[in-house]
Amino acid sequence: MRNVSRLNYFAIFANTLDESQKRLHSAPVDRGAFTLPALGAIVLATVFASESLTRPEPKHERVHVTYWEKWTNFEFDAMKHVVDEFNKSQDKIQVDLVSMSQIENKTLMAISGRIPPDLAGLYGQNVSQYADENAVMPLDEMCAEAGIKKESYIPVFWNINVVHGHIYSLPTTPASTALHYNRKMFRDAGLDPDKPPQTIEEFDDDIQKLTKMDAKGHIQQAGFIPSEPGWWNWCWGAFFGGKMMDDKGRLTLNSPENIKGFEWIQSFSKKFGADNIQSFKTGMGNFDSPQNGFMSELVASELQGVWMYNFVTKYNPKMDWAVAPFPHPKDRPDLANGTVVDLDVICIPTGAKHPKEAFEFLKYLQSQKGMEMLCLGQKKLSPLLQVSPDFYSKHPNKFIKLFTELAKSKNTLYPPKMGIWAQYNDEISAAYDSISLMHKTPKQALDDVVAHMQPALDSYNERLRLRGIK
Repeated sequence: MRNVSRLNYFAIFANTLDESQKRLHSAPVDRGAFTLPALGAIVLATVFASESLTRPEPKHERVHVTYWEKWTNFEFDAMKHVVDEFNKSQDKIQVDLVSMSQIENKTLMAISGRIPPDLAGLYGQNVSQYADENAVMPLDEMCAEAGIKKESYIPVFWNINVVHGHIYSLPTTPASTALHYNRKMFRDAGLDPDKPPQTIEEFDDDIQKLTKMDAKGHIQQAGFIPSEPGWWNWCWGAFFGGKMMDDKGRLTLNSPENIKGFEWIQSFSKKFGADNIQSFKTGMGNFDSPQNGFMSELVASELQGVWMYNFVTKYNPKMDWAVAPFPHPKDRPDLANGTVVDLDVICIPTGAKHPKEAFEFLKYLQSQKGMEMLCLGQKKLSPLLQVSPDFYSKHPNKFIKLFTELAKSKNTLYPPKMGIWAQYNDEISAAYDSISLMHKTPKQALDDVVAHMQPALDSYNERLRLRGIK
C-alpha cells in the first residue's frame, strides 16, 4: 500500500501542476523565489520522505513498479489490460499504472527531484533529449540478457530508440501515415476511387477537381489542405527528397529538394488564396470531433496516421473512405511509398527505484503476446517483424497491412535525432506559416531557419562534446 499511496500523491501533484503554472504565469513573479520545477521537486521529495517514514513497506508485499503513461481513454485502457495481465502472470511484481498529462515535462521534473517513476511512457522524439541529459537508463545489457534485439523489429521502430549507439527506450505503439481519401467525393468529382493518385502531379489535378468554390470565390469543399491537420509541417520537403540535417551536423533545410517541397505548399495559397484557405479552416472543428474537416466531409483527402480509423468509425462510420501511399514527385519514383512514422516509447528513468523489476515488465511487453495485446487494443500496427495470423484476422482496420508495409519502406520520414528538435520544429512551423501566408518565399523562410538554428545546434553539440558525448 505504501507505494500505491505515494504514486497517488505523485499523480495528484503532477496532474494539478498545469493549473499552478497557469496561475503563476498570470500573477506577478518574485524573481528571488524558487522556480516552479525546483518547488515541484521539493514538494515531491517531501511527499516521498513523509511516506517513507510513516508507512514502511511490509516485506511480504510485491515490489511495486510505478509506471507513468501519457494516454487516456481507450489507449490507456489498452495498456491497462497489458499491465493487468502481467500482474496476474506472476506474484513478485505489481505494476501501478497512472495516466499523466505533459508527461515529458513532469518526468524530467521528477528525475531532477530524484523521485522518478520506475517506467515512463514518452514520445519517440523525446528520446534524444532524455539521453543527452542522462535522464534515462541505457538498456543495452538488459536487452542482451533478455534476447531483445533489433532483428526482431521493423528497423525504423528500433532505430528511433537508439541514441549515440545505445538503446535508451523500447517501443510501445508505432504509427505510419498515408493518404486518407473520401471515395464518394472522388466519385462525385469524376475520379476513380479505385485509382488514387500516385504522383504529386496527378494529385494536383485531382485536388483541383475536388475543390469547390462559390460564386464569390470562397472555398466550399477542399480537395486537400496541407495544414489540415498541420501536425507535420517539417515533412513536406522530405516528400520531395529533402533532408533536415546531414551526417556532419549541418542543417540542410534550405536544400533545393526542401525548397521544392515548400514551393508545393505555397502553390495552394497561390491557387486558392491564403486568406481564403484560412477562412475555410475556421469553419472546421477540432480533430477529435464530428466537425473535423475529413469526418465532416469538407476535405476530400488528408495525410493521416493509422489511428484515423478510430475516429472515422466514431464520428462518421458510414463514410466510404480508403487509404493509399502518399503521392511522390513524378520525376522521383525512388521516393514512392514515403510515410511519416511515429512511435510511442517506454523507458526506465535515471534513479528509478526498481529498474530490474521494471525491465521484467518491459520483457513481457516486448513479447509478441504483450505487444499484440497492446497494439490490437489501440488498433495500431505492431513494431515487431513477426506478427501472428490472429493479429491481422482480429484487427478491425482493413488497411493495417498497408500501414505495416509502409513502415518497412526505405522512405520512412522521421525527425533528425537532436536534443533541441522541439526548438527546430518550432522554427520550421513558423517558416511554414510565413510561406503559406505568402509573407516570404520558401527559400527566404528556410534560409532564415538555418541561419538561426545552426548556431544553436553548434552550441548544443559543443556542450555535448565537452561532456564526452560524440
